[in-house]
Amino acid sequence: MALTIGIIGLPQSGKTSLFNALTKAGAPISGYAASTVKANIGMVQVPDARLQPLADIFQPKKTTPTTVDFVDVAGMGQAAQGGKDKKEGLNAEFLGHIRNADALAVVLRSFANDNVTHVNDTIDPFRDLENLNAELTITDLASVERRLERSTRSAKSGDKKYQQEIDILRRLQSALEEFKLIKDLELGQPEQALLKDLFLLTIKPRMYVLNVSEGALGEANELLEKIAAGEAVDEAGLSNELKGIAKVAQRARSEGSEVAAVSASLEAELSELPEEDAQEYLESLGLPKLGADRVIQVGYRLLNLITFLTAGEDEVRAWTVTKGAKAPEAAGKIHTDLERTFIRAEVIHYNDFIKYGSFAAAKEKGVYRLEGKEYVVEDGDIMQIRAGAGK
Repeated sequence: MALTIGIIGLPQSGKTSLFNALTKAGAPISGYAASTVKANIGMVQVPDARLQPLADIFQPKKTTPTTVDFVDVAGMGQAAQGGKDKKEGLNAEFLGHIRNADALAVVLRSFANDNVTHVNDTIDPFRDLENLNAELTITDLASVERRLERSTRSAKSGDKKYQQEIDILRRLQSALEEFKLIKDLELGQPEQALLKDLFLLTIKPRMYVLNVSEGALGEANELLEKIAAGEAVDEAGLSNELKGIAKVAQRARSEGSEVAAVSASLEAELSELPEEDAQEYLESLGLPKLGADRVIQVGYRLLNLITFLTAGEDEVRAWTVTKGAKAPEAAGKIHTDLERTFIRAEVIHYNDFIKYGSFAAAKEKGVYRLEGKEYVVEDGDIMQIRAGAGK
C-alpha cells in the first residue's frame, strides 16, 4: 500500500497548486468554500536516482519506483471565520478523504498577491497555522465526545473495559478543550490502542509546507536550513515574509515537525516543462530540485521510511519500509507469503553493487552476503529473498 499524504490548508493558500506540482494532474485552481467536500487525488512516483543506473545494468522489462498518494482536500477555515467556540468541526465526508492519511501536509501561505485574496485579509502563516490547529482540535473533540457518549452507555453493563476507555477519552477531551494537539501528549499503550480506532487528525505526523513568493524562495530555503540546524537568526534584518517563515520554522523545530518551502504556482508551471528546462531554471535560482520532490523527501523523513531495492532482468523496483524493519517484513512487501515462508535474504548495498558492477563480482569481493530473520534492512539495500514453499 502506498504512503498517503493529505494536503490541507486555508482556501487560496496554494494547496491545489502544490497538488498540481506534485502530481501534474492539472486540477482546476479556484478557491472553494469550507463546506465543499471535493477532493483531488493523485499518485506520484518517488524520485530515486538509484533506479536508472540499475536499469542500465539489468535492462529489465520494466522499472518501478515506489509511490506516494496525495489527497488535496477542500479549503478549511471554519475556526478562522467562526472563532474557537465553533463546535462543528469538519464534516464526515470531508474527513473521509483524509482520516486514513499517513501524514498531513499543512500548506501555509506566506506570499502576498493583491489578485489572490486571503480569508483573513492579511498574510500571517503562523496565525493561519493556529487557526488550522484550532479547527483540527475541534474536529477531534467532536469525535472523542461521540465515542465518549457511546462508551458511557456501554459502561452501564458493568464491563470494566468501558470504564477504562471513558477515563482515557476524558483525558483526551480535556486536552482538546484546551486546544492541545494529541500528538503532543505522553500516551501509554492503552491510549495508543484506542487512538487507532478514533482516527484523530491531531495525532497524525505533519509537515508544514510554506508557499512562498518566487523571489523569496532561495532565501527561504537557506533560512529553514539555519533554523533546522539550531543556528541563531537575526530577524531584525528579515523581510516581513521571511519573519513569518522563521516563526513557523521555529515552531516546527520545537515540536519535531518537518518544514519545506516551495513556490507552488511556479513549480506547477515548471512541472509542465521538459525536465532539462525546469532543472536549468531551478539552478538559476540556486535550488537543486523541485520543491515537490523535497516535499516527498520530507514526508519520508517524517514517517521514518527507507527504500530497499530488487533488481533483475524482469524488473528493477523500489520498495518502502519503516526504518528498523527486519528482513522478513521487507520480504512481505514484495509478497505477503514471502514474510511467512522467509528463510534468508541475499543482500548487497546499492553503493557496493555499483562499485563492482555485478552480483558475481560483489560475491568475489565479499560484500554480497546472506542475512537471516533478524537482519535490519538499510536504505539502499538490494535484496533477493529465499523462501520456503507456501501452503
